[in-house]
Amino acid sequence: MVQIGYTMMTEQAGPRTLVDDVVAAERAGFDFSVTSDHYSPWLDSQGHAPYAWSVLGAAAQATERIPLMTYVTCPTVRYHPAVIAQKAATMQLLSEGRFRLGLGSGENLNEHVVGTGWPSAGVRLEMLEEAVEIIRALFGGDNVNHRGTHFDVANAKLWDLPDELPPIGVAVSGERSCELAGRLADLVIATEPKAELIESFERHGGTGKPRVGQLPVCFDLDRDAAIARAHDQFRWFAGGWPVNAELPGPASFAGATQFVTEKDVAQALPCGADVDDFVEAVRPYAEAGFTEVALIQVGGEHQRPFISWAEKELLPALREL
Repeated sequence: MVQIGYTMMTEQAGPRTLVDDVVAAERAGFDFSVTSDHYSPWLDSQGHAPYAWSVLGAAAQATERIPLMTYVTCPTVRYHPAVIAQKAATMQLLSEGRFRLGLGSGENLNEHVVGTGWPSAGVRLEMLEEAVEIIRALFGGDNVNHRGTHFDVANAKLWDLPDELPPIGVAVSGERSCELAGRLADLVIATEPKAELIESFERHGGTGKPRVGQLPVCFDLDRDAAIARAHDQFRWFAGGWPVNAELPGPASFAGATQFVTEKDVAQALPCGADVDDFVEAVRPYAEAGFTEVALIQVGGEHQRPFISWAEKELLPALREL
């Protein structure tokens, strides 16, 4: 059975709301939760971008059962991997073993803010690989000295380590990232239901490891209102990740998606309140071999109606997949 998760999307709600919503999601019976880690929203209409790690710490204290996970953090530009290792270890202690560290090569949207430039895709993967190696070394508990191609670490040690280290996930989109994930990660992360990604991950060492996907949805009893909201706040996805990773800000995403129509959005993600539409949108992930799928309800002010509906109708239907 595919586990169904809830997304705390930092781009569309403030920190207190995000925590309150994940508490409600836990009560509703979602199997796990994930949190985006952004410095900026994709579009101005989303309107938020609180610091994800503060939100996660608060969520760890406010919840009791639901697993927490970054989906995903870039450990290469805005954050140094040594700092990520410390944050992840602390989160695992605060959550009493419920935290997973999801990592990816990042987007210019969030990483450009520190003013060091945005590397090419190949260099970003090199940096991600080196970052994972540093984080693993620090998780070992010893003093770490590292002088690498992209990062230096000088006499660093994590003084508060959990007995059970947080599993590390790596986001993938092609063969090179699948090879990296299969070799270095405890789980794989993807935003598209492509069986070839799972097959490649397994071929490179990922057999038997969790496979986590994510799907945007827009619940509303008024389907037209759902479509309009999804178009207003989520049309940015239409460019695909090779494009999305390169654009520097909300204005760029607005310009790049100016010709995306409401019809385009309605065809790409389930909108409205028809349970069957939502189930059929999740089905490709199950058929591709994903073991977990996190849902993103579009609209920060529309989480509670979605969570209530999911508890009563959607989650029972998805359990049958």
